[in-house]
Amino acid sequence: MERELVVEEMKNISSTTNSLTSSPHDDSKPKSPFSSKILMSPLASASPIMKKALTYMEEIGHLTKLHDPALDAWLPITESRSGNAYYAAFHTLCSGIGVQALLLPLAFITLGWIWGIISLSLVFMWQLYTLWLLIQLHEFAPGMRNSRYLGLSMAAFGEKLGKILALFPTMYLSGGTCVTLIMIGGSSMKIFFQTVCASNSHITTLSTIEWYIVFTVSAIVLAQLPNLNSIAGISLVGSISAVTYCTLTWVISVVKERPQGVPFEPVENTSDVATICTILNALGMIVFAFRGHNLVLEIQGTMPSSLKNPSHVPMWKGVKFSYSIIALCLFPLAIGGYWAYGNLMPNGGILSALDKYHGEDTSKVILGITSLLVAIHCLTSFQIYAMPVFDNWELKYTSKKKKPCPWWLRTGLRVFFGCLTFFISVALPFLPSLAGLIGGIALPVTLAYPCLMWIMIKKPKRYSPSWFVNWSLGLLGLVLSILLVFSAIWTIATQGMDVHFFKTQ
Repeated sequence: MERELVVEEMKNISSTTNSLTSSPHDDSKPKSPFSSKILMSPLASASPIMKKALTYMEEIGHLTKLHDPALDAWLPITESRSGNAYYAAFHTLCSGIGVQALLLPLAFITLGWIWGIISLSLVFMWQLYTLWLLIQLHEFAPGMRNSRYLGLSMAAFGEKLGKILALFPTMYLSGGTCVTLIMIGGSSMKIFFQTVCASNSHITTLSTIEWYIVFTVSAIVLAQLPNLNSIAGISLVGSISAVTYCTLTWVISVVKERPQGVPFEPVENTSDVATICTILNALGMIVFAFRGHNLVLEIQGTMPSSLKNPSHVPMWKGVKFSYSIIALCLFPLAIGGYWAYGNLMPNGGILSALDKYHGEDTSKVILGITSLLVAIHCLTSFQIYAMPVFDNWELKYTSKKKKPCPWWLRTGLRVFFGCLTFFISVALPFLPSLAGLIGGIALPVTLAYPCLMWIMIKKPKRYSPSWFVNWSLGLLGLVLSILLVFSAIWTIATQGMDVHFFKTQ
């Protein structure tokens, strides 16, 4: 009974102080739910219940300030908090589906039907669970919002260890993904042009680097939109494009006549180590098909939140919808692609198989549209994956100058980032060959860290179901990460890697 009175009094204090601190004459200063004047006033000392309410709010973190609230109002991720479940679904769907999904049938070559489907199902449920954990941890105490993955890691593991664990993986998953998107998007633009203009011999196509430039310039232009909420329409276009090209590839592959003598027998390896590494690589393909965990807190940070209407409610609605669509894309893509081509699947995935086996009997329009949709999705995904980098750069300026970035500096930073990612894509064309190695290092961001952060922050009772499940999944995720890194190193050591600088294919 006393606790109910405390909570009720807490709500009354919160509503009263919010109205008192929202004076229109003091817009320049960050608003705090409780100022020192209010705490010294009769309002705060009127009754013992109110004092208990304040103590309770301090204990649960409602009065804790992680940083100057004005910074959030100046940074591109959180300067607009008008997001909703629809925006969350658009962003999550656009960032959650990638070209990596087109490689899923390759994993089935090693794992086979049964283990392939089981592995895909288990990883899907695992990463969906860690998504739920992150959404709940966004506001692990009322009044405290962790709108960035790095910030949550520092809150859970401490400032130094949190940075060590999360800084490189999250920056790679943002900047490294943008570099890869330039390569894939530029190459898809080139394929689209060649497909459409194949009958016209008088038209000379651009080189691969020139198509990279076309893609990068387009990405820089779109990157001038100010914040994460402002690109919701772009994410919607990207979501539609991703769902369409995924559906087109598996539907055409299933409908068209299969190549003769499609084999499904397990591939034999020369040694036990080779077998283990091949299985690990297949599991890596499945794990890497799911992405976007480094963005979920940022997406949730664009939503309004209060004690009555916490942001995790609309965010989870958006995520459930988007991942229902993702499941409807990925499972048919993996199963249908493997059924259509079996072990004949080329290393480029189902899109390469479609071009190899059905390039002659499939309409050029369909093939051209598929390539165009891939390019559009890469262009739209670039925006959402680049946003954490923009946010981090602007944070350094605003923290030092105590004012928002001027428009010319914001524009310059985004142009510089586009040029930097373009330079890396041209200078290091072999970077995708290291995707397994670097992806293994970044894997805990998706499967391990959310479970461990839940334990560190929520502190579930020892040996309780929550404690056991999260410790098990967290440690398993770390072990899987180590094994995938080992497998990637072994593959590079045995098969070699064509390292060439400034020589795009």
